[in-house]
Amino acid sequence: MAETRPTSTDQDISEALGERVRRAAEAGTPLRIVGGDTKAFYGRPVEGETLSTREHRGITSYDPVELIVSVRAGTRLAELEAALAEQGQMLGCEPPYFGANATVGGMVATGLSGPRRPWAGSVRDFVLGIRLITQDGQQQRFGGEVMKNVAGYDLSRLMVGAQGTLGLVTEVSLKVLPRPGARHSLRLEMPRAEAMARLAEWGRSPLPLTAAAWHEGALHLRLEGGPSSVAATRERLGGDDLDDSFWEALREQRLGFFSRDDARPLWRLSLPHNTPSLDLPGVAEADLLYDWGGTQRWLRSDLDADILREACARAGGHATCLGAREGAGQADPFMPLEPVVEKYHRALKAQLDPKGIFNPGRLYAAI
Repeated sequence: MAETRPTSTDQDISEALGERVRRAAEAGTPLRIVGGDTKAFYGRPVEGETLSTREHRGITSYDPVELIVSVRAGTRLAELEAALAEQGQMLGCEPPYFGANATVGGMVATGLSGPRRPWAGSVRDFVLGIRLITQDGQQQRFGGEVMKNVAGYDLSRLMVGAQGTLGLVTEVSLKVLPRPGARHSLRLEMPRAEAMARLAEWGRSPLPLTAAAWHEGALHLRLEGGPSSVAATRERLGGDDLDDSFWEALREQRLGFFSRDDARPLWRLSLPHNTPSLDLPGVAEADLLYDWGGTQRWLRSDLDADILREACARAGGHATCLGAREGAGQADPFMPLEPVVEKYHRALKAQLDPKGIFNPGRLYAAI
């Protein structure tokens, strides 16, 4: 593994973080773990002493040949992506920022991925290993820095999306990808049903698709790959040229659909591939935005949370409420757990955080 040259912003405060965690465990003091705090809207509020990771930053190692980077949790995502771009590489999961101070730790904690996720993989798919401060203040390492090293691999992945409830992640090793040689985006006017049928058809062909979203009567596509492949696919599919900034606006929720002027709750529906319309009462097409080729659907609606979640569950999916100002879904943004699943969640929390100091209640009030 090639070692990087430290910069003036690099800083290792793992010992101080460990001591803070140890004292909190001894006193039974809950900790609210934050990095850039740009994704505070995602999950339940946490009551506790703030523990910031922002000073624990820097790329500890980076091997462009092996496509592997290790980075401290407080490192800004923008800093990491700039270093990767210098080598013609990128984070394959295309994580959202929601603010300039977004950190690597926040990316891992929330597990949120961008438009490329169905074609390249999620945050979890790119995590090779982590360093974690446990409730006794000790730093442990799980996983490794190569795909073949599977020792502790699953525990590393468990930290993705755990919202800091199982321990304090201090460092993560990630697989990265080469940047595509060419890119072109298209906009094709067509009704939703036709768009979903076209995507199902194209999914059986080796087309260089890396993003697909439908909204307001149009299918938006991103093509990435070799120049000849992108050019041939562009010619085959037709449509109008689309500015590539559309995908960043979608990822960062800056499109008009996500406007804060709309006081209705914003719902994220995660559904199996090729799930048909849920036919939700009172929901118009303008209230929906299909991302990830339809497996992730954004919804603006005052629909009762139980009705919405029941419809998603019948389809084999789930619904999460983001940024509701008041009303349905705000108190419990995540889908309630089935009894058996909740049992395992409780057992895992009890094993890794027996005193319940790490972001208590962030995911579920009782955990």
